[in-house]
Amino acid sequence: MALSLGNNTYNRQNWETSDFPILCQTCLGDNPYMRMMREKYGKECTICNRPFTVFRWCPGANMRYKKTEICQTCSKTKNVCQTCLLDLEYGLPVQVRDQALKMQDNIPRSDVNREYYQQNNEVALNKAGGQSSAAGKAPNEMLMKLARTTPYYKRNRPHICSFWVKGECKRGEECPYRHEMPTDPSDPLSNQNIKDRYYGVDDPVADKLLKRAADMPKLTPPTDKSITTIYVGGIDANIKEQDLKDSFYHYGEIRNINLVLKSGCAFINFASRDAAERAVQGAFNKLVIKGRRMKILWGKGQGAPSVRSADEEAKALPPVPGLPPTLPQPPAELLTHDFFGLAGAPTLPPPPGLVRPGMPVPFRMPVLPAPPGTIHYPSQDPQRLGTSKSKGADN
Repeated sequence: MALSLGNNTYNRQNWETSDFPILCQTCLGDNPYMRMMREKYGKECTICNRPFTVFRWCPGANMRYKKTEICQTCSKTKNVCQTCLLDLEYGLPVQVRDQALKMQDNIPRSDVNREYYQQNNEVALNKAGGQSSAAGKAPNEMLMKLARTTPYYKRNRPHICSFWVKGECKRGEECPYRHEMPTDPSDPLSNQNIKDRYYGVDDPVADKLLKRAADMPKLTPPTDKSITTIYVGGIDANIKEQDLKDSFYHYGEIRNINLVLKSGCAFINFASRDAAERAVQGAFNKLVIKGRRMKILWGKGQGAPSVRSADEEAKALPPVPGLPPTLPQPPAELLTHDFFGLAGAPTLPPPPGLVRPGMPVPFRMPVLPAPPGTIHYPSQDPQRLGTSKSKGADN
């Protein structure tokens, strides 16, 4: 320890006591009836080496016990959780947050300078009401894309059983550790240092998130300038139409909002294309309403289908392989010659759907006279189908 546990009262004045830890929702767990053990001056802070009050608890069923790793002064300085050392507001590593907000780390590394800095910083935090300089800053586009909106309880799982990896675990289902194979030792995520995460230097988790932010797709506006509708996904019953108006009204005039709770989405129609583009640019991967992240997409156009001529439609169709070529048009004398002697017969015009503009018609179907009313079968004689009275009906 940098400060001994002797009778020196001056050293004991710098030790830290607290009644409750500073934790994120993931480390705290989902159990509202959790029991927490408190040990006064139970451990040195991993960062400043000062004794502080250690808390130990189990976040939930089938999870490992967790404890605080740094003191509350170091936690407030960086606005991080005392256990996982992730940012309390965004749930991201310090390196990602500092790079997005362009913050500089001025914490000294040597023992003497660090103790002097921590003492002055603690006085400044008490004057500011315990609020860190890293908290309460304007949100950044990259932070909103990468930030977690829900707790990630999978991080509280038990550690991997080393005996099971060796094939020597005899506990079976009663073993409190996970029976899974570890990751590749060459994976950078398998070598993490708590000091590197706190200072934001060479953090493999931060490097992974920064690469993910660089590879994130961007939403390009459609070429059709008449589209002024955007799609908002992730809607639930708690989100009302007024919540959507409050989130999008400052981008421009809203024509109407169509809320479809059955599909969990909404369609917001703006009065101008510029307002819709500003809304998409300002809300894509950033908008969070009542703790839920919204999915923003462009709407689809609803224009009338274009009417094309027969020649354009024929050119648009792809040719079918293996078919013979189109037959040539017959000579003009064949079109005017009366081969069947039907020139004087009355004709019916062909249906309009069978003849296209510009297509020659060789002949028209004649109107044949109706056949005489000759009875060929007994079933065609109405006198034999029971329509007339029989001779024995009058008797």
